Amino acid sequence: MLLVCRFRVSDPETFTVRVEEALKLLTAQPGCHKGTLARSTDEDDRWVLTVEFESVVAYRRAMSPFPVREHVIPLLSEALTDEPAMYEPALTSAGGEVEKHTSVLAEDAFTVRLGEAAGPTNPRR
Repeated sequence: MLLVCRFRVSDPETFTVRVEEALKLLTAQPGCHKGTLARSTDEDDRWVLTVEFESVVAYRRAMSPFPVREHVIPLLSEALTDEPAMYEPALTSAGGEVEKHTSVLAEDAFTVRLGEAAGPTNPRR
């Protein structure tokens, strides 16, 4: 799973210190593969934080320890909210090889309301 948070930043020095601490905490959690903070080359106040997790379960567990709730959650709450933050990979590539991933979402994931879906018994194709 990929967490993508976009930020509009007025104080880059303070922001990068906060994100550095958040990345240390998150990437120390089991199932968290890596994190990246990047700055826009088009707009100097726009930043994006991406963090790669093994699964949704790993993401949720990574957010549970008290230090994460104390330092990371407040930072993520400042992210721009006009777009979704969690994405599941469809294709990944390394060394010239592309790997296709089967979705873990249920077939009816975008057709029912919260609480109506039974689970991913039939994954998407």
